[in-house]
Amino acid sequence: MSLELKNVEKKVGIDTHIYPTNLKFEKNTINVLLGSTLAGKTTLMQIMAGLDKPTSGEIWFDEKNVTGMKVQKRNCSMVYQQFINYPNYTVYENIASPLVITGVNSDQIKQRVGKVAELLKLSAMLNKKPDELSGGQQQRTALARALVKDSDLILLDEPLANLDFKLREELREELPKLFEDRDCIVVYATTEPSDALMIGGNTATLLQGKVIQYGKTLEVYNKPETLISAKVFSDPPMNIAEVKKNGDTCKLTDNNVQWKSSVNIKDGTYKIGIRPHNITTYKEGNNSVEINGKVQISELSGSESLIHFTNGNLSWVSLSNGIQQKNVGEDTKLYMNTDEFLYFDQNNRLVNNG
Repeated sequence: MSLELKNVEKKVGIDTHIYPTNLKFEKNTINVLLGSTLAGKTTLMQIMAGLDKPTSGEIWFDEKNVTGMKVQKRNCSMVYQQFINYPNYTVYENIASPLVITGVNSDQIKQRVGKVAELLKLSAMLNKKPDELSGGQQQRTALARALVKDSDLILLDEPLANLDFKLREELREELPKLFEDRDCIVVYATTEPSDALMIGGNTATLLQGKVIQYGKTLEVYNKPETLISAKVFSDPPMNIAEVKKNGDTCKLTDNNVQWKSSVNIKDGTYKIGIRPHNITTYKEGNNSVEINGKVQISELSGSESLIHFTNGNLSWVSLSNGIQQKNVGEDTKLYMNTDEFLYFDQNNRLVNNG
């Protein structure tokens, strides 16, 4: 079983919402669509579900062309970021509703609802109405309704976006476990790179209706094919600068910061991408290089410190563990872990890909 998009394109009037796209998702996989708002994630999912039709191209599921098939004839479930539950139904009735519609007998419904409710920690709430639940419990109910159906295709459109941080963390860790023993294809849309990394599986990076890269999540993260893909998979935004390599020395073109480089690339001018967590207030790795910065913004949380700083004409972001107190306008020293730099050629393609 697989879901395949073959040269799928979506236009609305003269506007192209999805450029020609080829993707193939295999059975028993979790696949993340990662991109900013309006990148095309929801449109792609609606096309996969049969809620929308492509302008051109085909959708194949289980080796059958289902491009024109109505959504009612597809064994598919979709969960949105809004808590969509029937307000007059109990939690039990909400979860059971797709089984009732398809005529499953009451004993089997009770068994399947009980199993998924236990999985999502809803067993004690089955007799409650949605307005008696917290936001997290309501979203668990919506997820349970999708899971109880035993769909071949489960589409999750930013299902955790409206939850508070703690609940988001809990459900993000639980999601991969929920699908471990299910014969289905899961597609999960998110704007958050951290979601993709936590969920694992495969990731497609999207920008303005185009799929930039698709592959194993860690491969896409560690070896982005292009600078665009690297930027999509970085939050806070990736730091970009121009660098010149001469022999075993690399030097930023905007100032005198330089380091000995072991990357196997020709001498010349490149762009480097540096993720914020590779610029810190302390040394990390064996090859850290010092850079001076003037603090523009300092943001503290319980576990991380975000510092926006300038160095000459460069404006960069640093992300350090713990509380690293810095004052706006302060001159400070930071350290860049050069082992983690990504080098891109003049066509913005990765060159140090190991």
